[in-house]
Amino acid sequence: MKSVSLSRRIAMAAALCATLVTPALAKAETDILERSFCVFDPVGANGPLFAITKEFQPVAMQRGIRLNLRAYTDEKVAAEDFKAGQCDAVLLTGTRAREFNKFTGSLEAMGAVPGEQEMRLLYNTLSQPQARQFLVEGPYEVAGVFPGGAIYLHTRDRNVDSVEKLQGKRIATLDYDNASVRMVRHVGASVVGSNSANFAGKFNNGSVDLAYAPAVAYQPLELYKGVNEKGGVFKYALAYMNFQVIIHTDRFPDDAGQMVRDESIKRIDQAYEIIAEAEAGIPEEVWMHPPQEDVAEYDRMLRQVRLSLLEDGVYDERAIKLMRAIRCRVDGSRSECAS
Repeated sequence: MKSVSLSRRIAMAAALCATLVTPALAKAETDILERSFCVFDPVGANGPLFAITKEFQPVAMQRGIRLNLRAYTDEKVAAEDFKAGQCDAVLLTGTRAREFNKFTGSLEAMGAVPGEQEMRLLYNTLSQPQARQFLVEGPYEVAGVFPGGAIYLHTRDRNVDSVEKLQGKRIATLDYDNASVRMVRHVGASVVGSNSANFAGKFNNGSVDLAYAPAVAYQPLELYKGVNEKGGVFKYALAYMNFQVIIHTDRFPDDAGQMVRDESIKRIDQAYEIIAEAEAGIPEEVWMHPPQEDVAEYDRMLRQVRLSLLEDGVYDERAIKLMRAIRCRVDGSRSECAS
């Protein structure tokens, strides 16, 4: 029962993004709006993300919006349907959202957001009206960004506890994400092309040695099967995952995006409660805690990769600078803050 309950709670984070669109947009229309919303859920129409989203259809109808929800187990297909105009709005992970907005697609940059405090400051900044210039790109607007939690490395063997020991190991890697591919190759590991729909299965059945995911995926995607009694979860944030609601700007009122952001920032505490509960749901004996001196080395390594990706145009320079300013505001003793 604990697993089912946790899955539903975790799903609320992404599902809440969908519901935030409802009250804000309905106020701007007197007639019923027919709007399609494509929801990425690794489990599909029977999954927790889609199930929670369905519960809000009656609420949307009362507010003047008829939400036509469609579930996608393949995030790539959801993104392509949205791009083709078959969806008015879509729920995607931040990495996949990069093709629609390079600025918000850079928020999951390696090591750019060390923890919750930095992420809260980042979200507060992006919720301000003057930040809209960064959230609109071409025909799209990022109407909401919601935290998914720190991304951790999951291993089937606890003896793999350092960067040196990653050499030659097979890592399930999002093959559409240049940053992830670059990082895996940087540490000398082997890239095993994967996507959001199949990486968990590859890890659980032993096709790969390691996979990376936030704590909110541990129970729903049954990553504990891959970890088993010999593995563990390395408690070091490689990046910070987020979900993004993206809309076609010409299909919604001009102020829709800002109204969604105003509502979403009010609910940020709820999202972090879900993340905290998910992390607490991973048994203490499963966590692997790196020594502090190793953490400093990992920080330097991620910074090196992050800057090389910025140089290659993968990341948006404005986003990278903003997150650096936030890191230095939280901890001015960081070596990068002196440069």
